Amino acid sequence: MAATTHTVTNQVPPLVGYDVFAADRVLSEAVERHVAPGVLPVALEELGELGRAAGSAQAQEWGAQANACPPVLRTHDRYGHRVDAVEFHPSWHRLLSHAVSAGLTDAWGRPAGHVRRAAGFLVWTQAEAGHGCPLSMTHAAVPALRTDPALAAEWEPLLTSHTYVEGLRPPREKAGVLLGMGMTEKQGGTDVRSNTTRAEPLSGEGEYLLTGHKWFCSAPMSDGFLVLARAPGGLTCFLLPRVLPDGTRNVFAIQRLKDKLGNRSNASAEVEFDGTWARRVGEEGRGVRTIIEMVAATRLDCVVGSAALMRQAVAQAVHHSAYRRAFGGLLIDKPLMRNVLADLALESEAATVLAMRLASAYDTDTAEERAFLRLAVPAAKYWVTKRCSVVVGEALECLGGNGYVEESGMPRLLREAPLNSIWEGSGNVQALDVLRALRREPQALDAFLREVGRARGADHRLDAAIKGLLTELADLEGIEARARRLVERIALVLQGSLLVRWAPPEVSDAFCGSRLGGDWGSAFGTLPPRPDLASVVARARPAGGEL
Repeated sequence: MAATTHTVTNQVPPLVGYDVFAADRVLSEAVERHVAPGVLPVALEELGELGRAAGSAQAQEWGAQANACPPVLRTHDRYGHRVDAVEFHPSWHRLLSHAVSAGLTDAWGRPAGHVRRAAGFLVWTQAEAGHGCPLSMTHAAVPALRTDPALAAEWEPLLTSHTYVEGLRPPREKAGVLLGMGMTEKQGGTDVRSNTTRAEPLSGEGEYLLTGHKWFCSAPMSDGFLVLARAPGGLTCFLLPRVLPDGTRNVFAIQRLKDKLGNRSNASAEVEFDGTWARRVGEEGRGVRTIIEMVAATRLDCVVGSAALMRQAVAQAVHHSAYRRAFGGLLIDKPLMRNVLADLALESEAATVLAMRLASAYDTDTAEERAFLRLAVPAAKYWVTKRCSVVVGEALECLGGNGYVEESGMPRLLREAPLNSIWEGSGNVQALDVLRALRREPQALDAFLREVGRARGADHRLDAAIKGLLTELADLEGIEARARRLVERIALVLQGSLLVRWAPPEVSDAFCGSRLGGDWGSAFGTLPPRPDLASVVARARPAGGEL
């Protein structure tokens, strides 16, 4: 083809070489709001370093390579010995190493640890989301292990280490470890109480042999796993190491890796236990109660991870529209595109503000905040993760055909978007968990109402929504069939109250008018016309500045 016919025009420069944290006004403001002044300079410095790394060409290349070269299962060595090894592209290890060194498995013992980690997780997920799974599992395992002080003393320093060590060796020989989880079985799905994996006690205190299977085992390359199995006293939580104290491999037969919709850089597996050695965590028969704090922490990560995917998708859409020309001008200046972008920006900001508020409650750790989390986490997990797919899909459409090709990165975001809605309990599970909290823990509703009540009187549509929510809660007839409607309202009221308190007026007003006041259509881009939508879009632009 003649060179003169191949002139490239009107193409958008890549969004690269920028500080993902500093360019996100909503996240930066949340960190400044929730981190004490004495800790804030250190937090901002570490998040700035991570933000610049996440926005670099190198990190973007790592993410592309890790997804183009997914993990491979090697069950046997050349001599026929079982090794059950999962091999990853070097870029996967580089991503994990950078994340661990940035403290993304270390929240429980640092000042403002959960806010700093959540912000970092939100930033680094935008480089590549798949490797967030082992980071989340490792971070969330800490409260479960703390039910056994001896186990916690042995494993917690390794779980919260800032050193990533590739490969399987005895934990005592490593400066840091990763932990996975295996609860789901073929017959039960989310109903873990139907699990059939057996645990037979040994003579050693707290030692058992496990026999059974797990239909979904997260991050099978990890150094250990928290699993549920049936001991003589009932369903119990166990810590299962991959390498035994004497250096030999534990029995951990990986049958296959799952071929998944998204999350392709990460491995999920089906595994079999046959006389597999494990240590009990907590009391026999109290496995669900032991592991529930881990589940709650990973549910929060589902919220943070979805907020990260939304943020990256919206940033790409706004960036594209700021450079792409059509019909005589920039897309971002067209009233209809501006409406779409502003609508997407509202959803992204509401998700980020809510995620960071939940993280701050973990840091405060009072009875009031724990009660608030009991209701707010499953409600947020239900709503934010469900909004992720539609936000990413609409953002992809803003890029047109350019967004539909792999090189844009948008298809990878879209494949990843449904994951968090399914992981750690699908929508119905979250909705039923909210009902369980309402029925059994009245202090949770009281804490929630006090939280949203802090914004009462600031917006009449928010006040009306709170009143309507109370009316819904007063009528318990057929409440299970209405659970999704109720939980959606809980999440939206909470988001509206946080935005009224902390977001610019143009953001909170547009959110309350559309999401709570009903002045909205059934798709993005149906906000009522208003002159301040340009400032809503400018706030979401990753490069900052005026539009």
